[in-house]
Amino acid sequence: MSSASGVSAEALKSISTPDRVESRLGTLEFDDGAPSEKTAALLYDNLDFLHGVEAFLGSIPGVSLTALRQGFLAAGIEDNSFTLFSELMDSASLFLTGNCDTVYFWGFVDLSDGPMVLDVPTIGAPSGILGTIDDMWFKWVTDIGLPGPDRGAGGKYLIVGPGYDGPLPDSGFHVFHARTRRVTVIGRAFMIDNDPTAPIEVIREGFRVSPYVPGAEGTAVASYLAGDAPLGAGQEAPLTNFVESSGVSFNTLFPGDYGFWEVINELVQQEPPEGGDPELLGLLASVGIVHGKKFEPDERMRKILEEAAVVGNATARTVTFAARPEEGFEFYPGSQWESALFLGGYQFLDPPPLITAEGAVPVGPSDGARKLDSRTNFFYMATGTTPAMCMRLTGIGSQYIYAMRDSEGAFFDGGRSYKLTLPADIPQSRFWSVILYDRQTRSMLQTDQHLPRLGSQSGTVATNPDGSTDLYFGPTAPEGKENNWLQTVPGKGWWTILRLYNPLQAFFDKTWRPSEIEPIG
Repeated sequence: MSSASGVSAEALKSISTPDRVESRLGTLEFDDGAPSEKTAALLYDNLDFLHGVEAFLGSIPGVSLTALRQGFLAAGIEDNSFTLFSELMDSASLFLTGNCDTVYFWGFVDLSDGPMVLDVPTIGAPSGILGTIDDMWFKWVTDIGLPGPDRGAGGKYLIVGPGYDGPLPDSGFHVFHARTRRVTVIGRAFMIDNDPTAPIEVIREGFRVSPYVPGAEGTAVASYLAGDAPLGAGQEAPLTNFVESSGVSFNTLFPGDYGFWEVINELVQQEPPEGGDPELLGLLASVGIVHGKKFEPDERMRKILEEAAVVGNATARTVTFAARPEEGFEFYPGSQWESALFLGGYQFLDPPPLITAEGAVPVGPSDGARKLDSRTNFFYMATGTTPAMCMRLTGIGSQYIYAMRDSEGAFFDGGRSYKLTLPADIPQSRFWSVILYDRQTRSMLQTDQHLPRLGSQSGTVATNPDGSTDLYFGPTAPEGKENNWLQTVPGKGWWTILRLYNPLQAFFDKTWRPSEIEPIG
């Protein structure tokens, strides 16, 4: 039977809304398809809450970097200045999964007044610089040093911000464009004989940040004669201001409560709209955060945003520490060792390509889907995005796998003792390390040990006769194993990252595999 419109009654029923609908929100009431006033208010509250949670999860990269800059400013590290850890980063400061293996130099470069030049020095083998430049939404701009276009030989990088339409050099610079008015430069240098002194000296003297002078170095006189550039006068870049940060306590972590919205609003106001993702900016606009407008939520929206922050933060923490097996984060079959980056690479879209005799080959056809939980997992615990962290190329970059649980599937307990065995021939050509992290702060675990790490650079780790290495974690060291032990704190949860710098093929083909972390005693 059909209606006057020719559409069957069954079809009309399937597209019609009943007058009463039972849902997790309660009873929803409609009058011939139109919501009651109470139902409309209920559904809009729910919609604003859903948008808030999605906005929270999607904004974690930008909020994380904005909070990190706030922490730098509070510690006296202004834009175009750099923090420098000449005695290595330690657990005094709160940095998402910072390490105490490499020499960090880190800062924010302001492009608001025009392009900026980075003079990147060369540090000879066995050291070298491993660096990354990301924009303020944590989108990759370029690498510097060993994985960058200078390939460790040093060089000049010209970083161009949004809106600049002036002349650029003809040659002599590695030129990259950023979508935001600021970028972060994350540099790491390798120690020499476990000593940071030599690379520190090179960085202090050779790493420079200065404004670009149009028409000067890199511009031919012919370009001036053709009217393409002014005839600028070259000038020596001044020494960069480095702020010593070893042993200094400061906080770079983003808030997990209502303060989250205040931080993301700062970013939205400071950066041009075209620098962000339209979908994410739409979610933020739906909860009142819009470029060029004051963020002034009313009492109803503030309450919703407070709850959305709590749920969003709890969700991000769960995705990070209790990932579902179907997410595919496990690095080895049936293992507690995980990696979120091999699902979608540094852009969280497609896995990093396979490396073959014919070159880099895609793993398979792209499904076009962004791996959202992988992105949440990564940025909730880490900072910096670069291909160098998730490529299958041997002898370059760094690879990390992490464990949140022991061999029995239980979260690590600071009051228990554990053992990890690394088989012989650990697949690294630079160094390896294991560092413990606080489950709450995702920063290095604060204990009586100044540097909560063990590895080939710590200078104390003993190996077994068969070449394997046993590591121990717990509140007290097993007798005779003090050099292979990392301290934990009763009552405080922890987790660990195994780092391999300049990894070898046995890591990628998984013929080398660490043991699961076994509870002992």
